[in-house]
Amino acid sequence: MDMNKRIHLELRNRTPSDVRELVLDNCRSVEGKVEGLTAEFVNLEFLSLINVCLTSVSNLPKLGKLKKLELSDNRISGGLDVLAEKLPNLTHLNLSGNKLKDISTLEPLKKLDNLKSLDLFNCEVTNLNDYRESVFKLLPQLTYLDGYDMEDREASDSDGEVDGDGVDDDEDEDEDGEEEDFDEEEEDDDEEEVEGEDDEEVSGEEEVKQRINTKNCEEDFGQDGEVDEEDEDEEDDDDGMQHILKNHLTVILGFDMAVCHCVNYVQTLSIFTTVAVR
Repeated sequence: MDMNKRIHLELRNRTPSDVRELVLDNCRSVEGKVEGLTAEFVNLEFLSLINVCLTSVSNLPKLGKLKKLELSDNRISGGLDVLAEKLPNLTHLNLSGNKLKDISTLEPLKKLDNLKSLDLFNCEVTNLNDYRESVFKLLPQLTYLDGYDMEDREASDSDGEVDGDGVDDDEDEDEDGEEEDFDEEEEDDDEEEVEGEDDEEVSGEEEVKQRINTKNCEEDFGQDGEVDEEDEDEEDDDDGMQHILKNHLTVILGFDMAVCHCVNYVQTLSIFTTVAVR
């Protein structure tokens, strides 16, 4: 995709003045120059032109608010004086992977009074003796060169960023607000889910308890029924035994009475026999 079409796509129905961050990485430049980018991008703060086959930055428009410029992996070998003319408030410049060979090609950057960070990774100039000392001497306004200061201390994340990389503070606040609202909604949903799970657990526990109680009740009822039946059977057995005993007793008593009658009869007969003999 060529750079003109890419810019049109990135606008997304916005006007150039609404854009604060523009990323055009990996698109095609025409004859190695910037095209389609105009001074109408008055509020642009972050511009990325990585790997777009640039050989020159001469076509860059004046962008007074631009603070961070990414130009890595191109074919730029000089002509950096345009940056000082068109981008007076630039603070971060990445020229890694370009065709810069001599310290002298960096001399125009002396006019960028606000330049704080410069990256030259994979440029031939980094192979020179005393490269770092020479660059810091040439550009005293620099704090970081290739991510490290003069004392070889690494740049912090806050030093590596410029106003959220060109994103407007209001937009950040809106996004933060949306994220907070989204987080609150997620928390509410989580709480509802937890409450639902708790209710389901309680309902499940109650159902289990109810089943256990029902089962226990059924078991108790069954046991009571068995006990009652056994008690009734025992009572019936006791009544039957008593009835049998009564019958036996009656028979025994009747036999005793019969014996007594027989004895009396025998005694009476004996008396009569004795009297008759006399």
